[in-house]
Amino acid sequence: MHSSSTSNCCIINTWNGVQDHTWVLDRYTPVMTPATLFLLSLPFATSAHLNPQHVFSNPDLTYSTSHYPTVHESAIQARRILNLSSIATFSTVFPSTASTFENRPGDVGGAPMALTDYYASCGPHPYDPTILAVSIATTLKNARAGSNVTLSLRYHPPADHPLSDDPYLYLPANLPRFSLIGHIEPLSEPEVKEHNIKSCFLQTHSDAEIWSPGNDIHESWWGKLVVEEFYWFGGFGDRAYIGWIPIEEWRGVTEEEVANARLVGEKGYKGGGQNYVIKDEKESEMCGPKCRREKAFQTKTTGWQ
Repeated sequence: MHSSSTSNCCIINTWNGVQDHTWVLDRYTPVMTPATLFLLSLPFATSAHLNPQHVFSNPDLTYSTSHYPTVHESAIQARRILNLSSIATFSTVFPSTASTFENRPGDVGGAPMALTDYYASCGPHPYDPTILAVSIATTLKNARAGSNVTLSLRYHPPADHPLSDDPYLYLPANLPRFSLIGHIEPLSEPEVKEHNIKSCFLQTHSDAEIWSPGNDIHESWWGKLVVEEFYWFGGFGDRAYIGWIPIEEWRGVTEEEVANARLVGEKGYKGGGQNYVIKDEKESEMCGPKCRREKAFQTKTTGWQ
């Protein structure tokens, strides 16, 4: 059911009891925001599993009886994603001063730039990603000019992930993603040798050999992203934590916790709520669609593991 009212700033649309403040170009021209279009695209009317009020925010859990990921569990999930991945988006901001070293447009000062690049978990602190810094790269030039650096990652379930009766389980909008905000520092020579940084990095990115330190193409060096802030978006707000997480939680996760954690789609994962995930292909063959639907309502797990 839809109704509309106007205010000085916007049109207030009400969809099934949920208000959305839609900004207008002028007093007479409404604009459908991305958030409104996204909410309208989800089949809320046919499912009781997802409350549109909690897509991008967390509900009041005071009276909840189901398991809900804690801040520390969310940090563990993020650290596991960091370990499972090796390519991320690095975002920086162009300096406000004009460049004398490159043909850069004069009006991009203060504008963000996001580029994908390699990283690895090799350094003295597993919570600070190791990077192969190429001095000529835009990310490094912006960082050298004073920009903070944000590393952003999202989780990709295994291609052979098990089936699930939860229609939202594998939606990209419901999968974890996060950002790490900090600055880049070089690793010292003792750190590079002690932790065998080059060998560790090339195990993941063998092609990076040609631009590793000492190459004949570009100046490069081993560095790390020193993480200072951590923002987590674990999925839809009715089943995952969303928000800033204290940096102590990020750094306090142990390697044992990372190794034992399982994310949605991984073998051994147990989802919260009333989701039933087929554990292997044999069980999938034995349990047909009707069986899976019954298990989805009969099985209640104890939370992610």
